[in-house]
Amino acid sequence: MQQQTDLELIAEILAGNTASYAQLVNRHKRFVFTMAFKFTKNREDAEEVAQDAFVKAYKALGTFKQTSKFSTWLYIIVYTTAMSHLRKKRLPTDSIDEENCHVQLQNSISSYRSDGVENTSKYAYLNLAISQLLPDDAAIISLFYQGEQSLDEIAEILNMESNTVKVKLHRARIRLKDKLQLLLKDEVKELL
Repeated sequence: MQQQTDLELIAEILAGNTASYAQLVNRHKRFVFTMAFKFTKNREDAEEVAQDAFVKAYKALGTFKQTSKFSTWLYIIVYTTAMSHLRKKRLPTDSIDEENCHVQLQNSISSYRSDGVENTSKYAYLNLAISQLLPDDAAIISLFYQGEQSLDEIAEILNMESNTVKVKLHRARIRLKDKLQLLLKDEVKELL
């Protein structure tokens, strides 16, 4: 049996078969949660953002113009929902100098080091490094590599020009490399 496309499911939902929305949610829930988590850095908040985003998407489904992929439209909703959530939460931040940051980072990963780098998944380190990026950098990296979105699709999601996304992606890669170097020292060469 051939799986229905997103557009076919949307047509069914708009025709009154609201149960088809569950299939759409199941298809995109993993990446929606991952994106929400990249912004919130907290499981409970990510679940709340993901749920809110799916509710907003359901309510606005009639406005989906099908000029882009449904996933691109949905990720725009996830992004704006996450940013609204973070603005409401307004976590206090303290300025720390580079030296203290490095010491704090080494202390926070000492348990990883005790098991040895060879026993730890490269993906775990990569995800840890991504989680330490600013939300915009994490979003661009995640959308491009994990979400397999094109630069044009990311530009649409983040409401930016494609060239701006290209520059931001380049800069985010550099910051990601720096984070990985702090985490892995010499092992980063194997990942890159």
